[in-house]
Amino acid sequence: MPRPETDIAATRTRIIAAADQMIQERGAISFTMTDLATVVGMSPSNLYRFFESKDALASAMAEDWFAELHVIMEKLVSADMPVEEKLFQFFASRLTVKRARYDADPALFEAYMELGNEHFEVIKGYVDLADHYMASVLAEAMEDGYFEGLELDAVVSLVNTMMQPFCNPQLMMQMMHLATEERLRLVIRTILNGLKADARKINAQPELHIAG
Repeated sequence: MPRPETDIAATRTRIIAAADQMIQERGAISFTMTDLATVVGMSPSNLYRFFESKDALASAMAEDWFAELHVIMEKLVSADMPVEEKLFQFFASRLTVKRARYDADPALFEAYMELGNEHFEVIKGYVDLADHYMASVLAEAMEDGYFEGLELDAVVSLVNTMMQPFCNPQLMMQMMHLATEERLRLVIRTILNGLKADARKINAQPELHIAG
């Protein structure tokens, strides 16, 4: 008899919770699927029925990590508000979520960063989607007259570089005390008011991705 979908979902949730604990204790690189099977009390072959590889497990964990963040971004992109406030909220709302996760369990937060580094190809699509949402907000700002003389790709690259302390989870772990909403608002205002092409024209540089 096929396993009910509710049982499958519950088992997958239990496996992910066990993986959370294992990467927190051992690090993302150190644990194996065989070790995980032992912890959850099933054979490796049975575990692979739920997650066919470590990449598949990492993908499921990444989906959980990014789900709330992408709901936030989707709502903000379509929100009707002044572009300065929209750009601030785009970063501030996610900053609040990440800070809460870090404060709740710094070791688990760091372990997830290690997992993301090990399986960057798994999370790259989520990172690219975040850049897409940001580009939509920046394009709206350009329509309002900001970033004079710059092309969108250049603006995205420059803003990505400047927003690292408020977006990059690995950097945030080192600068959490500095990545405040008050500082963020000042940075956003400075970017909008001061970022424009000079007489030499700023060309787009290779884009710097922000994970998460």
